[in-house]
Amino acid sequence: MPPAIAAARVLVRDLAARGVRDVVLAPGSRSAPLAYALAEADAAGELTLHVRVDERTAGFLALGLARGSELVRLENTISHGQRAVGTDGVLEAAPARGTDAVPGPGGTVVPVAVVTTSGTAVANLHPAVLEAHHTGVPLLVLTADRPHELRGTGASQTTDQVGIFAGALRFAADVPAPDGRAGEHRDLVAVAARAVAAAVGARTGHPGPVHLNISFREPLQPSSPLVPDAGRSPRAADRASAGTHQGGTSAAPGGERAASPASGAWSQPVVGRAVPRYTDAPALPGDPPRTVVVAGDGAGPQARRLAEAHGWPLFAEPSSGACGGPNAVAGYRLVLGAHELAATIEQVVVLGRPTLSRPVQRLLGREDVAVTVVTPGGGPWPDPARNAALVVPGLAPSWFEGPATAETGGVTPDPPGFLAAWREAGRAAAGVLGSVTADEAVAAGLLSAPYAALAVARAVAATLGEGDLLVVGSSNPVRDLDLVLGLDGAAPTILANRGLAGIDGMVSTATGVALAAARDGRRTRALLGDLTFLHDAGGLLCGPDEPHANLQVIVVNDDGGSIFATLEHGALAAASPAGAAAFERVFGTPHGANLGQLCAGYGVDHQLVLDVPSLRHALQAPSHGIQVIEVHVPRAARLAESRDLAARVVAAVRAVGISSDR
Repeated sequence: MPPAIAAARVLVRDLAARGVRDVVLAPGSRSAPLAYALAEADAAGELTLHVRVDERTAGFLALGLARGSELVRLENTISHGQRAVGTDGVLEAAPARGTDAVPGPGGTVVPVAVVTTSGTAVANLHPAVLEAHHTGVPLLVLTADRPHELRGTGASQTTDQVGIFAGALRFAADVPAPDGRAGEHRDLVAVAARAVAAAVGARTGHPGPVHLNISFREPLQPSSPLVPDAGRSPRAADRASAGTHQGGTSAAPGGERAASPASGAWSQPVVGRAVPRYTDAPALPGDPPRTVVVAGDGAGPQARRLAEAHGWPLFAEPSSGACGGPNAVAGYRLVLGAHELAATIEQVVVLGRPTLSRPVQRLLGREDVAVTVVTPGGGPWPDPARNAALVVPGLAPSWFEGPATAETGGVTPDPPGFLAAWREAGRAAAGVLGSVTADEAVAAGLLSAPYAALAVARAVAATLGEGDLLVVGSSNPVRDLDLVLGLDGAAPTILANRGLAGIDGMVSTATGVALAAARDGRRTRALLGDLTFLHDAGGLLCGPDEPHANLQVIVVNDDGGSIFATLEHGALAAASPAGAAAFERVFGTPHGANLGQLCAGYGVDHQLVLDVPSLRHALQAPSHGIQVIEVHVPRAARLAESRDLAARVVAAVRAVGISSDR
């Protein structure tokens, strides 16, 4: 067997044994050894292979698979009664994306792998790698390369791939080309163990992407067709996944030994998990008393638990995982942005990474506000205002015990009127938001109705069933959801790529989430803007032999980028005809694309709806494959609507007599 083929086979078998369940492959010649090995493993049922022709799409599909798998695991863990913090009275790191801080029935999370050939194929993975880096998603990047003697010689499709993702990786290795030497397969398994452990943050609590750049010499094809070994069961992938639950992050299933065709047998390294434990748990700040909890992206349900334990108002972003409950304040950013009630806040506890709201960022930057940031693992903490007074790596169990008495010390209870004032403000804001998005308010049709995009977001969230997932794009869709969540009951589970808050890769991310969630019997829906959808239209392409996702994609089409109208650029555009013309070209970016024809070209179902009842009807239909539901909404009045809505909320809050002295 050629050395490249033998080594690729060993690597793929080892990754499957470590529990890697999904691998996304973009085809190419130099990566052929890995492609053959992956096809063999897929046929044996050891893992699931997903093939995509576009490397950027492949990267985000892998990201979505990892995020969807992790979210299902965490929610299943919580549903089985596992705690998010230590139960022995000792502080443990809060559960971070990709870490196994909450062991339980969901098992140990492992990375999803993405495989490419050499050259520009590698560079096309960079956006997904950056997103994985900033959100802490375990991603295993395997790139094929020319052997060292061909690098720097002008060989075709060859560039310097070593360090191409520098600054965004938890681990990287440049693996020499296999040549059949004794021990090379053992070395390959050893580096794979380090890569997987680093990806899940086993030793650091800081998960993220890793990169193995693997050289291959010709021949790159097997000497005979590869067939699954007789002893390799189609359920091997399930056994491998189960094996990781018992021996640590990188345990071989059931203690089995992986054999090398060239070098005999060896023990697979088992990498134990280093869970930070703090015998001297930091005390929850006791003064000043008027505290709010800000739950940013990825905060988790512990943010809601903390707020409710202490009677603190909760400002929760859609992708925080903490939305809902009696302390959640509807329209919090509108109240913060324009009402004197915000001036009463003296302390903020931040969980997750808040990115949606300028009023929240202004709050976190106030010199008269004490800011505590809870950040798990060994990664950087979110504090763009450079104003954090205390940074802690997790939540002590005592933090959830409620306000302490004077005898026991700890937290001073907030004035009883503080939470009541914020609850009343939230109810007043919800009344305004509910009225402008009610059916009668948009009865004339979505294309001409004010606040149409808000009404669409409300309908999308309200028609999700229990356990369903919603993937939301950046820009206006996620901010619209932020305002309407909770108007119609419990908020759904929401995922968003808020690491860099870009619009790229969202169709592919949602597809990956849908594929992962379907294994748990859960439906997935995506809410995207038109530019976000067009940016990743290639994500609709899926070959006939590939696993297909059932996914509803709702596209809010306002023919351009309306979020810029709500920023300073919108005010300049409104000042003069010349400013308006310049704005429309360089920020508005109208495209006039026919999404129906585009979908037809990909063989994807498309439906255009014109009003909310039709939208609800379309959303309630079961989806088979990817289904695009397009909704046209106006863009010209976005700035005026945002200002009007803020003014209405402030007026409603003041009308019920809420003042800063409560």
